[in-house]
Amino acid sequence: MTTTVAAYAAPSAKAPLERTTIERRTVGEHDVLIDIQYAGICHSDIHQAREGWGEAIFPMVPGHEIAGVVSEVGSGVTKFQVGDRVGVGCMVDSCRECEPCRSGREQHCVRGSVQTYNGVGKDGRPTYGGYSQKIVVDEAFTLRIPDGISLDVAAPLLCAGITTYSPLKHWGAGPGKKVAVVGLGGLGHMGVKIAHALGAEVTVLSQSLRKKDDGLKLGADHYYATSDPKTFEELAGTFDVVLSTVSAPLDFGAYLGLLKTGGALVNVGAPEEPISLNLFSLIGGNKTLAGSMIGGIAETQEMLDFCAEHGLGAEIELIEASQVNEAYERVLNSDVRYRFVIDAATI
Repeated sequence: MTTTVAAYAAPSAKAPLERTTIERRTVGEHDVLIDIQYAGICHSDIHQAREGWGEAIFPMVPGHEIAGVVSEVGSGVTKFQVGDRVGVGCMVDSCRECEPCRSGREQHCVRGSVQTYNGVGKDGRPTYGGYSQKIVVDEAFTLRIPDGISLDVAAPLLCAGITTYSPLKHWGAGPGKKVAVVGLGGLGHMGVKIAHALGAEVTVLSQSLRKKDDGLKLGADHYYATSDPKTFEELAGTFDVVLSTVSAPLDFGAYLGLLKTGGALVNVGAPEEPISLNLFSLIGGNKTLAGSMIGGIAETQEMLDFCAEHGLGAEIELIEASQVNEAYERVLNSDVRYRFVIDAATI
């Protein structure tokens, strides 16, 4: 039996989100029903609700940073029970058969992972995200939130946390390594926290010094303004890894110049516009320009456990659901420190 729940949805591209109702599927054999308590607002929600990344499915219920409590389990569920604290990230299914899926990289499923919202499930129906009261998810794509993290600050970890943790681990951030994080926003502030907890020497590269005090409190060792041309001169050849978290096009040649020989510039921000690059910026110094997209389910659980162990959570501003459109505009104006989280009790 399907369940009707309240949600906030964009009825069409660029339209304000509004309160509505949606149907959640019947809890299947391997499903869990989650009472959503908190849902983070990711910049990608705005990109998709406004079709910045291409044609989308409407009405759209955004939200892929979901934290809540299990209220029902299917007859075949073995990982969870009623009352468990759980989370849901950017995907809710995959083919589970291709090489990436079998190796724990479901985000790179050859057939395409099923996105938490703005996707199509295996039943052929659109998926709806976390700006809602409840969600039904297969247990295989449900994460356990450790007791050491409160659910409100845990919600953004399901995207912002894993999006920064995965490339930092992959590119060897740790003791003896110098890491620069470009941008101190929703992604960047988690990048700083995680890189610091991994043991790296961390530098924030931001347009201005406006958030310098915050950056140092979050774990950065150094903070530079990229609007100052002397920054690129002073820091040339400094970093093992530069993690770009911004969604605006950058002068990638300039940022590649900050890398040591063999260093990597890893992009997790997703600008809507294409970029241009002189390849000599890569050839000189045997440098790498890379991208990264969230992580697999096992790695996401590893990230949550890591954050609990190190006392890490997102810096949030808790809002009521009726404030979501205002929050979108504030995100676009960089007016949030550092992640909006919707209190789902207000939906």
